[in-house]
Amino acid sequence: MVTICIGKVDQAKGQKIQLDANELVSNDEFALPENNAFGNSFRDYEADNGRKDIVEQHYKSSHINQTYDFVKQMREEYMKLDKAEMGIWECCELLNEVVDDSDPDLDEPQIQHLLQSAEAIRKDYPNEDWYDNFAFTDLGKILVLPKFGGLPQWAVVGDTFPVGCAFDESNVHHKYFKENPDFNNPKYNTRNGVYIEGCGLDNVLMSWGHDDYMYMVAKENGTTLPSAGLFIVRYHSFYPLHKYGAYSQFMNEEDKENFKWLKVFNKYDLYSKSKLLVDVEKVKPYYESLIAKYFPAKLKW
Repeated sequence: MVTICIGKVDQAKGQKIQLDANELVSNDEFALPENNAFGNSFRDYEADNGRKDIVEQHYKSSHINQTYDFVKQMREEYMKLDKAEMGIWECCELLNEVVDDSDPDLDEPQIQHLLQSAEAIRKDYPNEDWYDNFAFTDLGKILVLPKFGGLPQWAVVGDTFPVGCAFDESNVHHKYFKENPDFNNPKYNTRNGVYIEGCGLDNVLMSWGHDDYMYMVAKENGTTLPSAGLFIVRYHSFYPLHKYGAYSQFMNEEDKENFKWLKVFNKYDLYSKSKLLVDVEKVKPYYESLIAKYFPAKLKW
């Protein structure tokens, strides 16, 4: 039996407690669908479902423009957390205005994707409310809205990947990286680039987007989510690692333990996407009470 300390907080005592890997027992009530909302396989980037060209153009722009210097610039700008002050649920409602151009599996507003993931987790783990909170990983997609900088979608959504080292061929639409200024830069185009093996993912710059932004917001505003929760927030779009093990040379022991929890979350993030929409007003009271346990009433964004 392997014990994973993810730093879960006992709300009554304010103390961290241990969680065992075997404690997260699923009811197995969430049934994995065979196809996505369009009748195709999930993450099929060649399927002609009306979104293929939109998705490919998104990744072309992302792969050309996500450079090491660009990411450093974005992190410096958004670390200020000076765009707004609001609660988590207020942010959820803003996602009514956002549809993810990088997603071949769903074309619904992102509040639906968020709640579909949360409800799927809730079916399988009704006694682990801290785990439901991980569905709020996509709140950072508000970066596309004018108030939060109005960033182009290539700088907000889609699969993430490290910058500052060679772009692994497992990345979706890898061919477009050849137009990225870092592709031929000897400082950045070797397997490890500016990093060393085992340095820890926390020391690796990831392509800028909603993942890293929401991680910043949660951490800097003092969330009581466990450390594995913050890991899930930050790396839930890191599909080259999830699916192919790419870039794993940078992981340290803590990363490897937290990754086990990310792998569990991943199926809900991906396979819950559906045209069967969640009744937002019906579930709102439950999630507002849940949010209050793990986040302050107001956060800086």
